[in-house]
Amino acid sequence: MIRSMFAAVQSLRNHQTFMDVVANNIANVNTTGFKSGRIDFQDVLNQTLRGATAPTALRGGVNPIQVGLGVGIAAIDTFHNQGDLQSTGRATDIAVQGDGFFNVSDGSQVIYTRDGSFDVGNDGRMVSPATGFKIQGWQADADGKVDTGQPIGDILIPFGRMSPPLPTSEASIAGNLDSRVMNGTTVTMVMRIFDSLGAPHNITLSFIRIEGNSWDWDATTSDADILTESPLAAGTITFDAAGIAQTAPGLPVGALNLTFANGAAPATGATAVNIQMDDVTGFAQQSTVNVDEQDGHEAGALANFTIGPDGSIQGVFSNGFNQTLGRLALTRFKNPGGLTRVGNNAFQLSVNSGLPIIGAPGDVGLGTVNSGTLEMSNANLAQQFTDMIRAQRGFQANSRMITTSDELLQELIQLKR
Repeated sequence: MIRSMFAAVQSLRNHQTFMDVVANNIANVNTTGFKSGRIDFQDVLNQTLRGATAPTALRGGVNPIQVGLGVGIAAIDTFHNQGDLQSTGRATDIAVQGDGFFNVSDGSQVIYTRDGSFDVGNDGRMVSPATGFKIQGWQADADGKVDTGQPIGDILIPFGRMSPPLPTSEASIAGNLDSRVMNGTTVTMVMRIFDSLGAPHNITLSFIRIEGNSWDWDATTSDADILTESPLAAGTITFDAAGIAQTAPGLPVGALNLTFANGAAPATGATAVNIQMDDVTGFAQQSTVNVDEQDGHEAGALANFTIGPDGSIQGVFSNGFNQTLGRLALTRFKNPGGLTRVGNNAFQLSVNSGLPIIGAPGDVGLGTVNSGTLEMSNANLAQQFTDMIRAQRGFQANSRMITTSDELLQELIQLKR
């Protein structure tokens, strides 16, 4: 009788813990990256009133007689299954699609989280604005290359960094020169190129129809910063009976060897501006020629950045040039359920989680990242309310067990009357 009361009291305590777990799950139903918990019970002690006996030639065996003495908590598991993703449209909001964790540093150690609500601090470092934890990954070198074999560190977004200019070395002309026009007809276009300082210069290309389906062309300029005398280059382009340019594909038909007055390096020899015209046609259509592509650009400052599914952070410069700035790191564990909660939506290592396996998004077992989204809590409200009812009924039943045991004791006490 006393045993039943003690078992009920212990069960009350454990069902209260059950309710605590459910309450924490419901409280965090809107917490970004939250991983819900589940309580598991086990019987803790049994008193043997009679042991088991083996069968003999005359009698069969006898089972043991045991009385259970209560319930205990076997475990409070953490469910690390994927939560729903919610679009935010904010580039620094990042969700992991897979099993990986973000690496964040609190200044003394690296801890792990699924909460990807990040931002860029005034020092340019990617941080969690709610905690100040610094996001970890790999920084790219000056050429935009990332070495994921190196230790991880703070991710820096270097706003204000300049992208150096690139002088034009190749220019491709495309379009059509009308085969129906009379000899002497002139078609002109303006081609924009850049010198080694990033300054733009306008070059005029003139095409003059001659005998046959052929055109003489020359390059001139009125730019005061170009000291080379005009014409800068000249040549002839001939089309066959099908209107196809008779030039070697991919090879230049001319080169601009330029000298500049503004201190830019001269475009001479191997660094001259090579002009390709194998995409120009000689059909019986209106003449329209233009610059299809040129590989130079002016200097520019970092204006924005994007984050790809592989965690690569691409800087977007004001001159339209893109360069890799860094790459986010993810970490997985052999036993993520063994991680220890440390608050702030974060976890840390334990002796049963296994060592961190660090890699980049897209590596096997880590998953990818989605910029502009956040992972929601994986707490299922329907399941939590069901568990709440279970916890409540279990608490009520054990409360009644204490009341009933008390009534039995009362009857025993009153036997003397």
